[in-house]
Amino acid sequence: MKHLFNIILVLGSWFLVPSVAQAQDYTLVWNHDFTGSGIDKTAWNIEVNGDGGGNNELQYYCEKAVTIASHPVEGKSCLVLTATKENYNGRTCTSGRVNTLGKVYFQYGRIDARIHFPQTANGLWPAFWMMGNDFPQVGWPACGETDIIELGHSNGYNGRQDRFFNGASHWGPRWDQHYQHAQETTHPYSVEDGFHIITCIWTPDLISMYVDLDQYPDQQPYYSIAITKSGNSASNAVENYFHKPNFVILNLAIGGNFPGIWDINGITALSDGPRSMYIDWVRIYQRGDQGQSFHTDLPTQPIEQGLGFNSGVADTPSATRKYLHNGELIIHHNGKVYNAMGIRQ
Repeated sequence: MKHLFNIILVLGSWFLVPSVAQAQDYTLVWNHDFTGSGIDKTAWNIEVNGDGGGNNELQYYCEKAVTIASHPVEGKSCLVLTATKENYNGRTCTSGRVNTLGKVYFQYGRIDARIHFPQTANGLWPAFWMMGNDFPQVGWPACGETDIIELGHSNGYNGRQDRFFNGASHWGPRWDQHYQHAQETTHPYSVEDGFHIITCIWTPDLISMYVDLDQYPDQQPYYSIAITKSGNSASNAVENYFHKPNFVILNLAIGGNFPGIWDINGITALSDGPRSMYIDWVRIYQRGDQGQSFHTDLPTQPIEQGLGFNSGVADTPSATRKYLHNGELIIHHNGKVYNAMGIRQ
């Protein structure tokens, strides 16, 4: 559903804020590192469609473009979204998009993802973003949309595309009453040269984004927007759209309004073959802000006290059981093993 616009607009002013991203203020509530032979569908949905994302994108999102594989340099197991020039279901290229709608969603906190973006020049549009988990009920943009980072905009087509990116917010009661605030930046160094940690800090008052906060903890955000509640009931009031649980989206779009390329022959990024976006992990932290919440679809059956892994109770692939093992809650679900935070063991 990203975005119905060609040129990034800045509505309102961007401002400097103190660094609010000190890791010691937060507690890890969910960590997903992409291991195993396939994506964990208890946490992630693989999108399959060729609807163009509302932006005249060229790709057909398909399951075969979403894999778990080793990074070619680091060797780490990653979620891999691969863009390929090929004829498929009436489209001229394929790619991958995943989301956690209805499976993992949260309100307020810090979300990090360690990502190696592909070279986007020209025509690729990778993104890490969120939308309100009420999207199926209220639609876009009433669900609210937070673009943590997106690369590949046509404004960067002047030798700085590997350093040019933006954050953005989208909201409004209907598609024809769409409001947005965006801030683009030219970064001091490339974000396509290897893995980088992308961070969004979401509090009851502010949403802000950072690159490599682990290395530069005192940096200013490349994007900020104030969302403090004031009781404003106007349909264009940003505060009415960003105080509810959000789910996570990762995708690699091809062409469309954002890169400004609508013909597959203009997608020079794919001239030498497929390109991939590698996601090492995604983590959510929270710190006890009033109104915060975290949800997963992991079942909440009563704990089977005293049972351990050697209890003699047979697990079937569809069974769900909870154990206390060495004082830690362990969950067997759909043939996989999790701890209490939903982290795969």
